[in-house]
Parts: sequence; structure tokens; C-alpha cells
Amino acid sequence: MMMNNKSLRLLLQRQRQRSLSSSSSSSVSDESSSKEAIFHPTETENVKRGAIGGTMTTFDLGNGSEVVHLPRFLPRDRAWDWFHYMDKHIPWSRPTLTIYGRPLLQPRDSCYIASEGLPQLSYSGHKPHAYSWDDFPPLKDILHEVHRALPGSRFNSLVLNRYKGGNDYVSWHSDEETAYGLTPEIASVTFGCEREFLLKKKPSRKARGPRDETTRKRLRTSTSKDDQLSFTLKHGSLLVMRGYTQRDWLHSVPKRARAMSTRINLTFRCILQ
Repeated sequence: MMMNNKSLRLLLQRQRQRSLSSSSSSSVSDESSSKEAIFHPTETENVKRGAIGGTMTTFDLGNGSEVVHLPRFLPRDRAWDWFHYMDKHIPWSRPTLTIYGRPLLQPRDSCYIASEGLPQLSYSGHKPHAYSWDDFPPLKDILHEVHRALPGSRFNSLVLNRYKGGNDYVSWHSDEETAYGLTPEIASVTFGCEREFLLKKKPSRKARGPRDETTRKRLRTSTSKDDQLSFTLKHGSLLVMRGYTQRDWLHSVPKRARAMSTRINLTFRCILQ
């Protein structure tokens, strides 16, 4: 289903109404479990059975942007086995990045895996060491399951992130890198503590110009919480961003005080050679 701005606003309005209704019926609720994806399956959306289990739903965000969500991607017990392996055996690091010319300790642990012969990854002044898939065989097994669920997709690199509590996060950004091509596909698999994953449209090209008073007002409007899409990424779930999502949308994993346990997230990518 192709969604124009009007239909997107209607979906956002219905989600806010559902949230208000839910909060009024229960005085105490878990912050992470009470929030669902803003989009809900309709007859015109592409819904099919996942290759591993559960229902895979495709959400057309318009203008060639697409998100795929499979909440029950991996069997629960098997996913926990992989979680404990990665938590113990992956050589996690927390590098210092350069953000707007200033050093900043990355607010999460990370590790990088890449196939042989790929260009070196670099972001925010940091060049992570590229480990081999053969160094950690279970990661190859997870990659195999991702490829099974997404026929035709091929990933050759992997960024792992570990959030050790609610203060670990990823700020608003997009993975609009030349190395990934014009329409990159990024598959995200979550293990452990569920966390909220947010999407919001980038400001229009006009809004990216000189920041006069009119532009600042437009930017404040475009970054309102009312314009955000929210998914709860649970243990063993899969979320895929496709098409022009990186060009037109930003995403983040915000701080959450109630997220007191560890989450490990794997983002599979394809670097062009």
C-alpha cells in the first residue's frame, strides 16, 4: 500500500488515539511492552508467513521506502543460546568517536564482521577492526537464517551492538553510506531485552537550508513525536529497512530507564565492491 502524507497522518492519529485509550484503562504498564508499531496490518498490506515462524508484515512508507517486521523470527530458546554466546565470546569494544569535532565515548558496545576483500568501514573518525565470519561460527548460522527469511537478499557484513542497560542508546541517524549503494537493505535481529525502535522522516530539502526563523519552525514540526513511527523490537525479532528508507528517514534506539537488562542487536548489511 502506497501511503501519501494524508494517509500517514491518519495512521499516526489512530495510533495516538489507541495509546490514549490504552493508558486510561491501565494505571500501571510496562513502557516497552505497552507500545506497538504504529502501523497495523490491513487488507491492502503485504502480509505473509515468515520462513522461520510468525507473520512477516511489509509496511510501505511511500516514495520507495519500506520496512519489514517479523516479531517471531527465531525460536525463543535458540535465540537465548545465541545471546549468551555473543555476550561472552564477541570481542566487544566501546570506542571514542568524533562528533562535530568533539570526542564522544560511543554509548554502546560494538563489533564488526566482514567478508574478505571488502573496503574498510569508517564512521565518525573510527575504523573498527574487521573480524572474519569464521572467527565466530554462530554468526554464520544466524546469517543463514536471515537469508532463509529474506529470499534474494545477500549480506556480506555485520555490525553488532550491545546495550548494557537503558542508558545505552543510538541517537537519530541514517545509514546513507556510499558503500551501501542508493537503496541499501539493512536487516536487524534483536536478542535479549526488548527496546523501542523509532523512525521519523528527514526534514525536507528546503528545511536543510539556512536556518532562519521559518526553517527552525519547520524543523521543530518535522521532528515532533507525532511524526515518529515506533516498533517494539523483542527477543528473536527481525526488522528490515529497504529501498529509500536511509535516504528519507532517520532511526534511533532511545534511552529507556526501564530497560535494565542487556540487549544485543545484529544489523546485517551489504557493502558494494
